[in-house]
Amino acid sequence: MARRTLEGGFELDDDPGRIDVDAVHAFIGGESYWGRGRSRRRVERAIRGSTRVIGLYHDGRQIGFARCVSDGAVFGYLADVYVLAEHRGRGLGLALVREAIEGLADCGEIRWLLHTRDAEGLYERLGFGTPDPPHPLMERRPSAGG
Repeated sequence: MARRTLEGGFELDDDPGRIDVDAVHAFIGGESYWGRGRSRRRVERAIRGSTRVIGLYHDGRQIGFARCVSDGAVFGYLADVYVLAEHRGRGLGLALVREAIEGLADCGEIRWLLHTRDAEGLYERLGFGTPDPPHPLMERRPSAGG
């Protein structure tokens, strides 16, 4: 488990029991472009099924989140990363993502993937880029009722 204090009274913690599911659901299901409309039940299942979850806190309140799904050896997927708007621009997103992907054992051997349409610059600072060689990304969408 990792618990780390950042400047300004912010804290990163990977304790899944500390995650405020209501806060995560409020952002992902209500504000995010990628998960708007996602039910609380699906958010809770995603958190439970993740290899690692990282909460970002300020004054005991959850203000950010990231989760990882990985086999721990070859593949990792970074998902549902956010920092509340009023706390952006302080390097907190960078610290959150760095902790999420570098905090796993043998992280240097894991090939990390993610989807984004608005934070390419942040992820590039941590080594993300176009796959080499560039292969098309294929995706299977959930069924209409899913």
